[in-house]
Amino acid sequence: MIDESEVTFAGSYLDRADRLRGDAGAMAALLDDPASRVLPFWQGKPLFDATDAGPRLVWLATGDPMVAGTAATSLFLGLDEGGTAHFAVELADSMPPDGDAAALFGLPGTRGFSDLRAVLSHLDHRDAGIAAPAKGIFEWRRSHGFCSNCGARNRVAYAGWRFDCPACGRQHFPRTDPVVIMLVLDGDNVLLGRQPGWDDRMYSLLAGFVEPGETVEEAVRREVHEESSVRVGTVRYLTSQPWPFPASLMIGCVARAETRDIAIDPKELEDALWASKAEVALALAGQHDRIMPARKGAIAQAILRAWVEGRVPGF
Repeated sequence: MIDESEVTFAGSYLDRADRLRGDAGAMAALLDDPASRVLPFWQGKPLFDATDAGPRLVWLATGDPMVAGTAATSLFLGLDEGGTAHFAVELADSMPPDGDAAALFGLPGTRGFSDLRAVLSHLDHRDAGIAAPAKGIFEWRRSHGFCSNCGARNRVAYAGWRFDCPACGRQHFPRTDPVVIMLVLDGDNVLLGRQPGWDDRMYSLLAGFVEPGETVEEAVRREVHEESSVRVGTVRYLTSQPWPFPASLMIGCVARAETRDIAIDPKELEDALWASKAEVALALAGQHDRIMPARKGAIAQAILRAWVEGRVPGF
């Protein structure tokens, strides 16, 4: 099986404490508590500190000048094991003339704002699990700032987890788009695909969005056939991964192929092939001369590694 600890962005250590989100008094008290911690984002990027162990999230005190004046739009992430509250905030989306964020915010040399994708393979598991919901919510805010019912500008509510329209009263909640990603097997062979624009030699598992009115199993069968012409039968769930780029839930499945002939849809794939378990093992070790696996941190690599190691149940 695949443990949550193997999947980047999964398994946050925080108690999300939904029970507190609607309590304005409790939120105000936590934001005034000097023990509470705040993670700043700027232009969609969280603040990291470069350490010997890799990039680590920077948590500031609620009274730190960098996050002053952001309480009204702060996002309550939850409470840690000791009861300390954690928040995330978006800083003003200004850009210094020379593009130097360090100069704009007076950051020391080891600190900087980094895109989560850029540091994906180096992220600490605990940091990843807490950065993902903040990234997802802030991306949602950027694209849903106005009420879809009346067009008025929405207002942040419910400790940052909801938009309320002050004009018509409509409440808006963040959405998550389900995506299936499939380990399609024919014995000891797996179906891999390659999209245009990927890194040289990179192949990964086929994936696609679930459409309205579909089950996960139906989406797996449809996507595999649309992209590769391969027919699959039995489908089983394996694991999942929050993917905040911008707001997806990757649903990992294993599926049994019923046909082998490949005919790719060139709008979806640049290439597709069957690879043996031995070939995938070489690719994961960086020793295959044609195939490079999905990057570390992606659910595809976690699934492929579990399959190579014999941790994926058979049919």
